[in-house]
Amino acid sequence: MYLVCGEALFDVFIQNDGGRSNELAFKAIAGGSPFNVALGLRRMGADAALFTGISSDSLGQQLRQVLSDEGVSDAYLIASDAPTTLAMVGVDASGSPQYSFRGEGCADRQLRAEHLPTPDARVRGVHVGSFSLVVQPVADTLLQLVQREHTQRLISLDPNVRLGPAPDVALWQERVETFARYAHLIKVSEEDLQLLYPERDPQLVAASWLNARCQLVFLTQGSAGASVHSRHGHWSAPAMAVHTRDTVGAGDTFQAALLAYLARHQLDSVEALATLSREQIDAMLNQAIAAAALTCSRVGPDLPYLHELERQSAR
Repeated sequence: MYLVCGEALFDVFIQNDGGRSNELAFKAIAGGSPFNVALGLRRMGADAALFTGISSDSLGQQLRQVLSDEGVSDAYLIASDAPTTLAMVGVDASGSPQYSFRGEGCADRQLRAEHLPTPDARVRGVHVGSFSLVVQPVADTLLQLVQREHTQRLISLDPNVRLGPAPDVALWQERVETFARYAHLIKVSEEDLQLLYPERDPQLVAASWLNARCQLVFLTQGSAGASVHSRHGHWSAPAMAVHTRDTVGAGDTFQAALLAYLARHQLDSVEALATLSREQIDAMLNQAIAAAALTCSRVGPDLPYLHELERQSAR
């Protein structure tokens, strides 16, 4: 089981319905990067639990229902009277989402040191990422968690930089580098690295995170595919041809597919990660690309199921 940590919210999509200029239509979908990763893990055959604050309001109750329907464990949810975060999402002409957050003081940010769980033996890995790395008090709580757990459980990190909730790039740089020191696997997008280090080559930044602890760094590059840095070297794989509806949730799908591969093959430990062959890493990379392509072919963060990936690979 993976313990996925961070925000749970509703993405509120602005609908262009051709109505009057003084009217807007909306469609709300449960989401947040860690929330999506937890769902994606379950859909791709791995056990998952979510560690986050969940509001007692109607939206929070709906988030709980989605987790229950998808089979994500609720054992690490923290009940809160604070409201549910909303992310307003507009999609540009290329299908890329543009976010505006309503989250100050909301439930998923209210995790504090006293809420830190003691994971049971079923928890093989801990995943952290997105703006929960930088907004307080949840950021310091998650840092304490990975500092405590990194010697005994696999730690994965996806910066998933969102400047809307936290526009301080220097803060993002500091927090990402701090969390990276405890990670065994990192997935990062080229867009993230261009925001964090605009004057540095993203491949060089990714390569710099490899060390005795961090065994794998995956760099996603949108329509150019993705690449991986490992002790076996650096190589790339092309994107899968697909009619892109939008890219919402593609990065979360890629992340979930990587972790699900490890879980399904009983490689979800610090020790096992260090033994992966180039062929196994390449299989992870290509599965993650295929999974992300399926999500891009749909509207919104509709992550694929394992049987869909298996059917796609059989073609």
